[in-house]
Amino acid sequence: MNARTRRLTTAQALVRFLSAQYTERDGVRRRLIAGTWGIFGHGNVAGVGQALVEVGEDVMPFHQGRNEQSMVHAAVGYARQLNRLSAQAVTTSIGPGATNLVTGAALATINRLPVLLLPGDYFASHAPDPLLQQLEHPVEADVSVNDTLRPVSRYFDRITRPEALIPSALQAMRVLADPAETGAVTLALPQDVQAEAYDWPEEFFAERVWSVRRPAPDPVELTAAVEAIRSAERPLIVAGGGVHHSEAEQALKAFVEATGVPVASTQAGKGSLRFDHPADLGGIGHTGTAVSDDLARTADLVIGVGTRYTDFTTASGTLFQNPEVRFLNVNITGFDAHKLAARTLVCDARSGLERLLEALTGHRVSEAYEAEYRSGKDRWDEIVEAVYRADDENAVPTQTQVLGALDAAVGDDDVVINAAGSLPGDLHKLWRSRSPRQYHLEYGYSCMGYEIPAGIGVQQAAPGTPVWALVGDGTYLMMPTEIVTAVQEGLPVNIVLIQNHGYASIGGLSQEIGGERFGTAYRFRAADGTFTGDPLPVDLAANAASLGMDVLRAKSVRELREALAAARASDRPTCVYVETDPAPTAPPAEAWWDVPVAETASREAAVEARERYERQVADRRRHL
Repeated sequence: MNARTRRLTTAQALVRFLSAQYTERDGVRRRLIAGTWGIFGHGNVAGVGQALVEVGEDVMPFHQGRNEQSMVHAAVGYARQLNRLSAQAVTTSIGPGATNLVTGAALATINRLPVLLLPGDYFASHAPDPLLQQLEHPVEADVSVNDTLRPVSRYFDRITRPEALIPSALQAMRVLADPAETGAVTLALPQDVQAEAYDWPEEFFAERVWSVRRPAPDPVELTAAVEAIRSAERPLIVAGGGVHHSEAEQALKAFVEATGVPVASTQAGKGSLRFDHPADLGGIGHTGTAVSDDLARTADLVIGVGTRYTDFTTASGTLFQNPEVRFLNVNITGFDAHKLAARTLVCDARSGLERLLEALTGHRVSEAYEAEYRSGKDRWDEIVEAVYRADDENAVPTQTQVLGALDAAVGDDDVVINAAGSLPGDLHKLWRSRSPRQYHLEYGYSCMGYEIPAGIGVQQAAPGTPVWALVGDGTYLMMPTEIVTAVQEGLPVNIVLIQNHGYASIGGLSQEIGGERFGTAYRFRAADGTFTGDPLPVDLAANAASLGMDVLRAKSVRELREALAAARASDRPTCVYVETDPAPTAPPAEAWWDVPVAETASREAAVEARERYERQVADRRRHL
């Protein structure tokens, strides 16, 4: 080695490079890649694995996972908790270890959250060919199973020569740190290249700081946006995840208090305002509140701040029914800003809100409009209180009473995590968010199995913060494996495990669309061959205990409250297990969601569902 180069393997060089990368926003600096998750096999054990041993924990902390998909979920939870300013890497072997990353990568990219994926790959030299776990393609010899990661990655490269790492690593960091580009980034690493030595320029290992930009709005766009707001009589803000990612909560609060414009939130944006703020109307769309959806139907200007406008938000194009409705979108990506033929402010959410507030001095919505939405908010608050309340403390709790008990147990800074099943709808309608990061719903991909590993990532990002992973039995059975990691690392993640014997959410949807709850219950087969017999004798609480958790069983509302308090006070990973009353108690959907129904059918349930479907789909609009 001379003064200008350093001889290292490709894997050693990559790990040292990653340890020297930082982000900076508003004068605050963080490690860009704060640690690496890994499961080792022949595709990475002698490369990245050896490199991590070489540098040690002080340079690159290592986290041992049990499932490749769940390692990505943990990294995503970590990045979201830190507003995308810090991320983690995930290394796997070749073959199934690599393909297990695909679901997590899709989740990260859809939710615009950074994670660096480092899967092993086949020999670049093709010396042993085929090797163990290789997919042989008869006409494309350069294809590997890692190519499944291409469509779900924001940046992808296969490093077939050591020196090729230099430009690709720099591009990878650029994408991870760019709020308009970020998502999953994949550097596929052939196992022979990982172990190959090269004389690396010392400059490659120099400390680099990636500035996380806050682009300001274009003056022409700003003028048009201000004009649109001033001329609107019934404006409504739709707050999305971009409010949180840009730390724009205080800017939104200031804007709302000055102008009186109310705020409805997507799943990712909930908590943008504290629940008891007079202008916070709760969730919007298919799982939204009555007051939010009523206002959305009559709004003449919808101001989207950091939202992607998924079908749940727009009620599959049926929600915004005012013939004169127009859209103004504040978004850091032009792709999202232009949705619904909107006027655009392509900028950072906080910068955009601050500039709008400056330009709207003296402007405020009418007193009648404020009185209207505040009255609607009061009526909805009464509904929440009613479904949270348990008149009989000795009764088996309903799912909404479980949420009510948790609402009473948590503090302002606790984090509540969920992703799939019937819980997201109930939470979006009912949860009372007290701080920006309390409500952690992964609903871009709605991936069963996300909650427990994401809880670990949140704990790593915010040590000492009480974390609650809310899971149903279906989700728990998908991916309980990282309980072992929480126990190993001493991370006191709390799991609230709700047993309702099947896929409750899909069961309800199936019934609504004429599927008659087919295949959605966890029960023995009945005489007719359907899954309608007795519940399965599965003890999920015992399973959690076998993986090392402390388990508290609650059979009544009173026992549930006591168990939640004990779990929050514990310094060990704790599972609160509760079997719920299956009777639905949540308020019904206030807006539609398009799930196509069989156009022809002989069964009465499907015929009736199709008639309902055709009435609903007639309300869909194209906002052009």
